[in-house]
Amino acid sequence: MDNKEVLDSLNKILEHELAGVVKYTHYAFMVQGPYRLSVVQWLREQAQESLAHAEAVGEHVTSLGEHPTLKISDLLETHKHSTEDILNECLEHEREAIKSYYELLKNVKDGSIMLEEFARTQIAAEEMHEAELKKMLRDNF
Repeated sequence: MDNKEVLDSLNKILEHELAGVVKYTHYAFMVQGPYRLSVVQWLREQAQESLAHAEAVGEHVTSLGEHPTLKISDLLETHKHSTEDILNECLEHEREAIKSYYELLKNVKDGSIMLEEFARTQIAAEEMHEAELKKMLRDNF
C-alpha cells in the first residue's frame, strides 16, 4: 500500500465531502415548488451525511499520522435552480464521490482491511444515493 496515494485519495474525498456540505445546504435553500418540503429535508440530510463522511475521512487521515486538507472541491454555481436541475447536480456530485471511493479502494486493496471496509461501505452508501436520485428524476406519473 502506497501511503502517499492513499493519503491523496483520502484528502481528495475529504475535499469532495466538504464541498457536498456546502452544495447540499445551498441547494436546500433554492428548492421551490410543491415538493419543496420533502426535497429540502432530503437535501439537508445529505449535507449532514457529507459532514459525517468528511469527519470519518479526516479521522482516517490522522490515523495515518498525517494532516487533513483544509481545501474543498470546486463549487460551481450554475444558476440553475429548478428542482430537476438541482437533483441532476446532486447526481453528478454522487457519481464523483463513487469514483473517488473506488479510487481509495484500489489504493488500499490488500493493504488495510479497515480502509478497504471503509471504502466499500462508502461506495455502497454513495451508490444508494445515486439510485435514489435516479428514482427522484424519473417522471413516470
